[in-house]
Amino acid sequence: MKLRRDVFQAIADPTRRAIISLLAINAMTPTAIAENFDYSRQTISKHIQILTECEILEQEQKGREIYYQLNPHGMREIAEFIEPFRKHWDDQFNKLEQVMKSHQSKQ
Repeated sequence: MKLRRDVFQAIADPTRRAIISLLAINAMTPTAIAENFDYSRQTISKHIQILTECEILEQEQKGREIYYQLNPHGMREIAEFIEPFRKHWDDQFNKLEQVMKSHQSKQ
C-alpha cells in the first residue's frame, strides 16, 4: 500500500504555496524555481519533493532537465474541500447584495 502525505499539510507551508503559484503559470526546472527564493536549491528541492509526493506537482523529463508543473488532478482534493465554503460565502454575499439593493431603492 502506497502511503501519501497529507495534501493539506503540504499546502500549509507558505514556501510550498508560493511554488504552487509559480508553477500555475508555467512548468519550471528546480533551478528556475529556486531562483525565486532566498533558500538553497536543496531546500526548494525538498519542498518540491513533498508537493510531488502529494501529487500536487508532476514532473516531466525534457532532455537532461526535469520540469515540474501543476497536476490539476492533484489539486482536486483541495478544490473539493474548499467548494462548500466558497458556495456558502457566495450565497451570503448574494443575500447581502439583495439587502443593499433593497435599502437603496427605499431611499
